Amino acid sequence: MSAPNRSLRPGLSAAETLRGCSPAETSNASASPDWRGRFPYNEIISLLDVNRPLNLAESTSQDLTVGELLDLAGIERIRKLKLGYSRSAGAIELREAIAEVCKVPAEQIITTQGTALALFLLAFEVCRPGDEAVLATPCFPPSRDSLLGVGVNVREVRLSFESGYRLDLEQIEANLSPKTRLVSIASPQNPSGVQVTRADIEKLLALMKKHSPEAILFIDETYREATYGEHAALDSFAAFDPRIVTGASVSKALGAPGLRTGWLTVANADLRARLTVAKMNTVISGSVLDETLAAVLLRHRDDVLASRRRLLAGALGELAVWCAGEHKRIEWVRPDAGALCCLRLRSDVFDDGAVSRFWDGLPDYDLQLASGAWFGESSRVFRLGFGYLPPERLGSALSALSSALDAVAA
Repeated sequence: MSAPNRSLRPGLSAAETLRGCSPAETSNASASPDWRGRFPYNEIISLLDVNRPLNLAESTSQDLTVGELLDLAGIERIRKLKLGYSRSAGAIELREAIAEVCKVPAEQIITTQGTALALFLLAFEVCRPGDEAVLATPCFPPSRDSLLGVGVNVREVRLSFESGYRLDLEQIEANLSPKTRLVSIASPQNPSGVQVTRADIEKLLALMKKHSPEAILFIDETYREATYGEHAALDSFAAFDPRIVTGASVSKALGAPGLRTGWLTVANADLRARLTVAKMNTVISGSVLDETLAAVLLRHRDDVLASRRRLLAGALGELAVWCAGEHKRIEWVRPDAGALCCLRLRSDVFDDGAVSRFWDGLPDYDLQLASGAWFGESSRVFRLGFGYLPPERLGSALSALSSALDAVAA
């Protein structure tokens, strides 16, 4: 998420800046007496309004331009495109391109306006009043808030920094019940970039069969293809088991969040039909232009991904060197994939007051970070995006971050 530069405090809206709240205090404004939204308020929305020069808050790689996409598509083809409705399930060309990526039949694909809408439609359709969803956190805020918005009883399983955010199957099992209709995880995770192993997915499915036989496993794979250098992406879980529904988009690995094009893979024909009707009754269909360009991007994804993976590998290497140099003040969980990872201010160096001053002082260094409080973590943790800035500016951003740490260290 990126937008024009504004001058708010990191993680705070204009109104909350005036109130002087900290990131930890404002991570969920639904508790505020003046908040009336059906969806919980989360300060990650500030990333749409704030884009400081040294932006380490973004989790995407560098944005593609329309010109780059038109060069791939051919301008004459786009000029002749008729702007009628697309199909409710999604344009055939796009679904075929997604099917090739996910290694499932095209008929199992439903396109959506991003992965967040995909999860919302899935939860809205499969869950009824009194049903439960089990959610692994920390997570991308809409992954939790869309469930709450549709009225699902959410049982959170909090993964820990100390365990490297690895899936906690014992905790998940303790939260499964006959009322569970949806289990939601991400691989790689947002904000940590940690992947889930196929062995853990097999064990999780076995636990679901035992305790929650009617439940669906949703796996958000948005960052799956954002690997480093020559490392190939793991296969999608789309064809792994019919109980699995996956979601992804062209937003992160391919750098086209502005196309607002994502998808679900759904093996069950009945559920697929219900989701298509749900999409019809909310957005009717996707944008013909967006879906055409997304299909072109997916057809050329190998070339697009190759250059991005080289950039991510270089950026991750630079970040690793910086973290090693700052190990007395910073801890980090090295990501498996994605342009993002979690860092933590060491408690033996930074007390709670220093953490608050750290967030308050970031604008003085033109810095932007994503507070862990947005994702269900402590504000001592932050998500750092290392793929959004051009390579020549990442070093300056990390140096500025060291200066921000200098200013508040005890």
